[in-house]
Amino acid sequence: QVQVAESGGGLVQAGGSLRLSCTASGSSFSVDHTDWYRQPPGKQREWVAGMPGSGVTSVTGRFTVSRDKAKNAVNLEIDSLKPEDTGVYYCNIRGLRNISGKLMPFEIWGKGTQVTVSS
Repeated sequence: QVQVAESGGGLVQAGGSLRLSCTASGSSFSVDHTDWYRQPPGKQREWVAGMPGSGVTSVTGRFTVSRDKAKNAVNLEIDSLKPEDTGVYYCNIRGLRNISGKLMPFEIWGKGTQVTVSS
């Protein structure tokens, strides 16, 4: 079974930066794509940034997704934080699992980490 966990959220001041981490654990799986989403208070979940499994770094505006091979993690760095960046940030992983010799696709969400940006 594959599990995903986010970490690194917290309370930060506007203008600062923050690094979130997404760690996948389990056995016999490979990652095709990692995406970060967020859900602002009272709003729907929205896509923030993402990267294919073979990627190293991907930049989308103020959001940088990077791979930390040593920690088997995919990080999301947010620069120039704004109060509207407040929300719960989720990691989504899509990939393949080897189940009894068969490669089966999977998709899994983490439980999220809260980011609060004060003005």
